[in-house]
Amino acid sequence: MTDTLVATSRTAGRWKARDVWCAAAGIVSLALAVGAASTVSVPVNSDLGLVAVLPYPFWAGVLILNVAFVIALRGDAGGPARRPVMIWLIAVLVLMLFGTAAFATDIPRGEIAFRHLGIADALSGTHGIDPSIDGYFNWPGFFALLATVLQATGLDPVSLALWAPVFNMGLWLIALAVVTGYLTRDPRRRWLALWLFCLGNWQDQDYLSPQAFGFFLHLVVIALLLGPLAARAPVFRGFRPADLAAWWRGRSPAEPRTGYRVGALVMALLLIVVISASHQLTPFMALIAITALTLSGRVWPSRLPLITIVVLTLWLAYPASAYLSGHPPLADAGLEAATEANVLDRVRGADGHVLVVQVRAILTLVLWGLAAAGAVRDWRRGRLDIRVVLLALTPLLLFPAQVYGGEMLIRVSLFALPFIALQAGSILLPADRSKLTLDESKHSLDESKHSLDESKHSLDESKRSMDGSKRRSYLAAGGLALACTLLAVMTVTGRFGNARYDVFTDDEITAVAAAQRLAPTGSALISAAHPTPWRSQGYLEHRYRTMDDLCRSDLSTAKCGPVVYDYARHSPGGAVVLFTRSSEASLVLQGFTSEAGFAELEKWLSTHNGVELVYSNADARAYRVTP
Repeated sequence: MTDTLVATSRTAGRWKARDVWCAAAGIVSLALAVGAASTVSVPVNSDLGLVAVLPYPFWAGVLILNVAFVIALRGDAGGPARRPVMIWLIAVLVLMLFGTAAFATDIPRGEIAFRHLGIADALSGTHGIDPSIDGYFNWPGFFALLATVLQATGLDPVSLALWAPVFNMGLWLIALAVVTGYLTRDPRRRWLALWLFCLGNWQDQDYLSPQAFGFFLHLVVIALLLGPLAARAPVFRGFRPADLAAWWRGRSPAEPRTGYRVGALVMALLLIVVISASHQLTPFMALIAITALTLSGRVWPSRLPLITIVVLTLWLAYPASAYLSGHPPLADAGLEAATEANVLDRVRGADGHVLVVQVRAILTLVLWGLAAAGAVRDWRRGRLDIRVVLLALTPLLLFPAQVYGGEMLIRVSLFALPFIALQAGSILLPADRSKLTLDESKHSLDESKHSLDESKHSLDESKRSMDGSKRRSYLAAGGLALACTLLAVMTVTGRFGNARYDVFTDDEITAVAAAQRLAPTGSALISAAHPTPWRSQGYLEHRYRTMDDLCRSDLSTAKCGPVVYDYARHSPGGAVVLFTRSSEASLVLQGFTSEAGFAELEKWLSTHNGVELVYSNADARAYRVTP
C-alpha cells in the first residue's frame, strides 16, 4: 500500500509532455517578440502606431503563445497545466503586450511619466507638499511614496518609468488572482479571466502614475470585501419595511475568525485613506463598489460605505480644498457633455488615428458583449454571481458625473474590465465533455449488460458520441485561440496606436534638456502640445505652457501666433518656445492643424523681434524670446 502511494506521488510530481511543450512555446514566443520589437526604429512614422511597424515574427509569437495557453488551459482529467506553467505563460503575455515599447526604445512613453518623476523630485526637495502649486499636490500620496522609494533604493527614475507598465500589470494580476479566487472555484475560469484581462487592457493606464497605484489598491479592497469581510446573505422575504429591516440585520460574517475580520477591516480602512490621498477618481470608484456589494448583502460591515464617504469628504474638504475651490466636482456633469468629450471629440483627425479609436471601441464592445452572453448563460444555469455583475456595471454610474478631460470612459472601462473578463470566460471557456461522455458510456454499458447486442450497440454509440465531443472540443479550443489572437492584435493596436507621438527620440530628449538649461529660473517654457518629455526635473523652476492650451485648440497662425508671442514677451525672464516632432505629430493626427500650418506658425514666430533660434537638431527647435 505504501509503495503504491509513493509511486502515485512520484507520478503526480512529474511534468507531463503537455506542460513541457507549453512552457517551451512560451520561451519561443518571448524570443520572437523581443527580437522583433528590438528591430523597430524610432520615431514611428505610421498613423496606426506600432501595429503597422512590428515585424511578422512578433505576430507569430503572439499566435504561438495563445495556442499554447489554450492547450494548457483545456487540461485533462487533472485540470489545466501546472501552476508554474500557467504563471509563466501569463508572464510572457505581459512582457509581450506591455513591454513591447521598452524593447524598442529606452525612453519611457508619454509625457505624463516624466511629469510624475518631476513631482516626486519636487517633493523630495525643500518644497514639500504645497496644495497651492497645482492639482497633483492636493493628492500627494503616490508621489510621496515614489520619492521615498527612489531615495531609499537609488533606482534610476527613467528605468523605473520605462518598466512601470510591466511592473504595474504584475501587481494588478496578483490582486486580480486573489479576487477571482473568491468569485469562482474553477481554476480554468480563473486563468482565463487573467488572460482576458491582459488582452482587453488597451486603456494604457499602467504607466508610472497614481491611477495605476490606486487601481491596484482598489483591487485589494475588493479582495478584502469578497474574502474576510464577506457576509452570508440572509434570505430575502419581501419588500415590506419590516422584511427589509430584518434582511439588513440578518447578515452574518462568512469569516468565523473575529481577529482575522477585524484585521481585514482595519486594512481596508487604511487602504481607503491611502486611495483618497493619492488620486481624484479612484476613491469614488471604490465607494460605489463598496456600496453596491454592501446593499447586495454580501459585505459584513454594513457601515463601511458611510465610513468611506466620511473619509472622502474630509479629504476633499481640507487637503484638496485648494484645488476644488477653482474646480467644482460637478461643474461639467451631464450625459451630453460626457458623451461629447469622451466619444465625439475623439473620433476625429487623421484616418489612421480614427481607425485606432474605432478599434478601441470595438474591442471594448466585443468584451462587453461576450460578458453579457456569459451572464445569460450563467443565469440559465442558475449560477450567475450577482457580485460579478455589480462590480462590472457600477463603474458606469460615474460616466455622466465628470468629463475628466475626456478620459472618463477610459477609466470606467478599466475598472469594469476585471469582472467583464471573468464573466466573458463563461462563454469562451471550452467545454470539456470527455468525462461526461465517459460516464454516460459506463452507465449505458451497465444498463445493457442483459443483452450483448444492446451493449455493442450502446458502445458504438458511445464511441461516436466521444468522437463528436472531441471534435467539438477541438473546434472550441481552436476558436478560443483564434479569438485570443485577434484580441491581442486589437490590444496592441489600441494601446500603441499613438506611438507616432508618445514614443520619443533621443534628439527630443536632448532638445528638452537644452531648453530647460537655456531658460532662466522663473521664465516660461512653451511647447506646441502636451506630448513633450519635460518637467522630470526642475518641476517648480519654470512655468510650463503649451500652444494648444494657450490658443484653445485654434492653432491657426493668425490666431495662435500673436497669443503665444505676447505671452512669451510678457513673461518675467522671457520664454523658450519648443517645437518638437512628437508635438507636431499629435496635433496633426488629432486634426488640430496640418504639417503646413505647423511649419507656418513656427516660421511666423521665428521672424519676430526678440526671437532667436538657440538650439536645433533633427527632431526639435528651441527659440528664446527676450522679455
